[in-house]
Amino acid sequence: MSRKVAIIGVGFAKFGERWDKGLRDLALEAGTAAIADAKIGGEDVDAGYVGNMAGGSLVGQEHLGSLLADQLGLLPKPITRVEAACASGGLALRQGYMAVASGIHDIVVVGGVEKMTDLSTAQVAEILGGAGDQEWELFMGATFPALYAMLARAYMEKFGATEESLAHVAVKNHKHAVNVPYAQYRKEISVEQVLNSKEVASPLKILDCSPITDGAAAVVLAPLDVASSYTDKPVEIIASAQATDTISLHDRESLVELKAAKVASQNAYKQADITPKDVDVAEVHDCFTIAEILAIEDLGFFKKGEGYKAAQEGLTAIGGEIPINTSGGLKAAGHPVGATGVKQAAEITLQLRGEATGRQVKDAEIGLTHNIGGSGGTAAIHIMKRV
Repeated sequence: MSRKVAIIGVGFAKFGERWDKGLRDLALEAGTAAIADAKIGGEDVDAGYVGNMAGGSLVGQEHLGSLLADQLGLLPKPITRVEAACASGGLALRQGYMAVASGIHDIVVVGGVEKMTDLSTAQVAEILGGAGDQEWELFMGATFPALYAMLARAYMEKFGATEESLAHVAVKNHKHAVNVPYAQYRKEISVEQVLNSKEVASPLKILDCSPITDGAAAVVLAPLDVASSYTDKPVEIIASAQATDTISLHDRESLVELKAAKVASQNAYKQADITPKDVDVAEVHDCFTIAEILAIEDLGFFKKGEGYKAAQEGLTAIGGEIPINTSGGLKAAGHPVGATGVKQAAEITLQLRGEATGRQVKDAEIGLTHNIGGSGGTAAIHIMKRV
């Protein structure tokens, strides 16, 4: 029988173009903040997991487990790197959750980090393209904006959404990010600005796309039955689920849903014994505006084909039916790919603690995170509850 698991500490390294910091500095900034928030010392930590997609390609640094154990003062504790493209952070959290739930470890630090801005946009796009099918997609010229543009075009043709529909997602997330201290872009934008921004891959404009970002996030996990000895606001992880789909789009059953996300969320709801209607706030993987629309449908918040209308009508804004991406999402908070899944969990923890200043969802009790790898090849879902 597994143990119940709680988050007892969170930390961030500000997202953005961090020319002053290297990969190890970002990880150290977030990790030490989370450990301090949990009111523990390095000697209390039993193990750690770090999500990172491409440290070797982006900055030439592999072997992050050893590096971060050393830098965080955690030697000789076991620290393990986890890679699943843009879902690396979500899977690192899942590994940490399972380690505590199984009883193998008690106090576990989970981090995510990526240092992306040292290379050109073209170089980064090439590296990120490896999250898809390198031989049949990237080699043929299909970078991620192109892949998600195909998803957007298929969705628009089937359900009648427009480029303006997509723009509403970006506008909402930028508005949320204004009050997020760690966000990359803390400024509002308009639908007109999105529509008039440079086209990347039709129908996606540059303001439909998440940016290239440096950043890190961390959480500290502990058994729920001892969590109250560390914090008076523990947040329980009541479900952790993962599912996998084909890595390439051409083998998918559908281009208007991400099956892995749908399956993983259904499994998570079953574990937590809740329905989508019970979720008060969610952080979803909006690497492109179409991705958020697909996510809120795949998660069961809205019927298939209705997600774009929800965005247009304000149902996913703070104060709406189901607030989505109070952090600003990947679009405005930024997307340091290995860190994103952990950042989502940290943001939901702040919401459930009632500490999301300036963006707090009233009476939030249950939150969900949705982290996607590639164009949907991997999905990690976590559900959390205020204790």
